[in-house]
Amino acid sequence: MGNINVLMSATLVLLHCLRCSASVYTVGDSSGWDISTDLDSWSNDKTFSTADTLLFQYSQYHSVSEVSEANYKVCNMTNALQSSSNGNTTFALTTPGDRYFVCGNRLHCLGGMKLHVHVVENQTVAGPAGAPQAQPGGSLPPGSSKTNGPSNSVSFVNPTALEALLLPFFASLFIFFS
Repeated sequence: MGNINVLMSATLVLLHCLRCSASVYTVGDSSGWDISTDLDSWSNDKTFSTADTLLFQYSQYHSVSEVSEANYKVCNMTNALQSSSNGNTTFALTTPGDRYFVCGNRLHCLGGMKLHVHVVENQTVAGPAGAPQAQPGGSLPPGSSKTNGPSNSVSFVNPTALEALLLPFFASLFIFFS
């Protein structure tokens, strides 16, 4: 009887975790983080949530810095919150609110190479306590191609459909082992 309780508890934890979701957005999609990318249009139709990640992919002629709103407005890179020039930079969106990113080349920033995103609280169930978080300024391996929308979407099968399959299975196990 103890094994079945452990099994059922593990299943409930699994179902809880399957409700978690996060997306990795490649900034600028196939154009990347570049002076020719219309970053305002790129971000207009997206909803950024806590647990999502922004992936900046760019050439050696660019960099990316997270700055305050005041510095964003005037393309000032002094006192940047975070900066990177490795060509493949991630920023984890861990808290709701506004985030501001600029190219380290001031002329590029003044030309529109800057991004403001509004991050909302993730409406899905949060991941388990102590789950590892992506580190701002870290990097991901370069992908083979870029796509529109989230480049990597971490989502799982429909939890309701999964529950409909798993609950009868575990109910039958419970009956069998009782």
